[in-house]
Amino acid sequence: MSQVSAESEATQETTEQAPAALALSIDEFAALEERVLRAVNLVKRERAARTAAEEQATQAESKLAEQSMRAEQLQGEVNTLRAERDHVRQRVERLLSQLDALEV
Repeated sequence: MSQVSAESEATQETTEQAPAALALSIDEFAALEERVLRAVNLVKRERAARTAAEEQATQAESKLAEQSMRAEQLQGEVNTLRAERDHVRQRVERLLSQLDALEV
């Protein structure tokens, strides 16, 4: 009879532990669910950040192309102005040499 009562007590302990184990697993499941939700939110934020970074990179590339074209235009203008300056300098030097010739 003691063997039957021992088995009976073991069965009662197992059934009493089952709700506690079940409660623990529910808590573990809730914690896992929370971690999964945080991971999903993190992935969403990272995707949004990547999209924003790609848009910024595209805008920066277009601005760079525009500024590059503008820099080429400005360089052309600088070259033209230097050529004009040299031409004006030559004319002024010629006029000065003619004035010097008149004074002699």
